[in-house]
Formats: sequence, C-alpha cells, structure tokens
Amino acid sequence: MTILVLQIVILCLVAAAVVLWALYFPYPSPLIRRWLPPRKRWPETQIRAWLQRGEFQRAFLRHFYSDPERIAPPGTSMLAPADGLVTSADVHGEVRYLVIALSFWDMHVQRSPVSGTVLKVESHGDGFMDGEGREFAFLREKNSPVQKRLMIATDCGQVAVRLITSLAARRIETWVRDGEEVARGQRIGRILLGSTVVLELPATTKLLVRTGDRVWAGETAVAEGLTAR
Repeated sequence: MTILVLQIVILCLVAAAVVLWALYFPYPSPLIRRWLPPRKRWPETQIRAWLQRGEFQRAFLRHFYSDPERIAPPGTSMLAPADGLVTSADVHGEVRYLVIALSFWDMHVQRSPVSGTVLKVESHGDGFMDGEGREFAFLREKNSPVQKRLMIATDCGQVAVRLITSLAARRIETWVRDGEEVARGQRIGRILLGSTVVLELPATTKLLVRTGDRVWAGETAVAEGLTAR
C-alpha cells in the first residue's frame, strides 16, 4: 500500500511538472528557473514581451533593481561607471568616448569614475544630438535617445559620464547635483532597463581595457593618466 501511494505521489509530481513546463513554454518552468543563470532564467524574447505589455515578473524586477555593494580598488585610476561590455573607445578631437553597453541582466546603478566636483548635470530629450549627429555608434543605434550628462572636475582635469536610454527604456535617475562633491566609486544614478553609458575622457589618457572586455561599476579600472591643466 505504501509503495502504491508513493507511486501515485510521484506521478502527480511528474504531471504537475509537465503542466508547468507546458504553461510556461518556451520559457523556463518555475521549477528550474531559480537555478539558471539570469540570461537563461529570463530570455531576452520574454523580457521584450513584458516591455510591450508593461508587466514584469517580480523575481526579474528584484534582480534588475539589485544594487550590490562595491569596493573601489586602491589608487587613482578611473573606474568603470557602469556594469556591461566595452563596445568602443573612439577618439574624436581631444575626447575619447569609452562606450559601455548594458544588457537587461546587468546591474543598472552607475558610479562615479573619479573623485571630484560635479560641475553640471545636463538633461537632453528625444531630439538631442549634441552636434554629433549619428556619427557616433552609441547614438546612431538609438531611436530618439534620452540622455543625462554629468560633468565632473578633478584636480587633474575633467571627465563626463553620459547615461543614455534605449527605445525601450527612457527613465534616468541622477542622484547628484551641480556643485556636489563625489567620491571615486560613489553611486551617481541609475538607468531603467537596457541602456548605454559613455565615459568621456581626455584623448591623452591611457586605457586599461579593450573592446570586448566586461567591466563592473566602481570596481574595474578602465583608464589612468589624467593630467593637470
């Protein structure tokens, strides 16, 4: 009798697993989701479907809004302002644009690359092209880019951090103001959903990362060599 009951229980569990698999197909069943890495736990096609409906799984939102503590490494090197993948580091004029692409699964809180004073926080709407038009890849692929640009002055020069949204994500939060002192690695803002962050550096600085490298905000040293003006 005990064996029969055990067999019935096992069959019921298997049946429930099959039903859940069918209900959530082609996406992961809740029974296995928690053990999968984020990219497989919430596939991109599923996230984009949520964007269209304006509805998201609570577990995904908890992951997306995560804000782990970061410890800045010792030294004076400039740190990555965002988690993500370095996609380019082109020089235009006297400025190098280090572009970091964030995915849906990256941590979306941005951090200051240097210690210094916030000179200006600029907001720009859908039509803003900054005189650069579509010549820059980080603007060319954005439909109506929305940006925040934070200029930071140090004793050895200035840098700027651009927070740029994609078509799907147009909300940007900035947590510092003009004239405020910021510390290297301090939280300065957040972009909601997939986005791009650009670090503007003097062209003379030495890069410590290359295209294709993955970086982490407030932890990865990306450049050094700011010089006093």
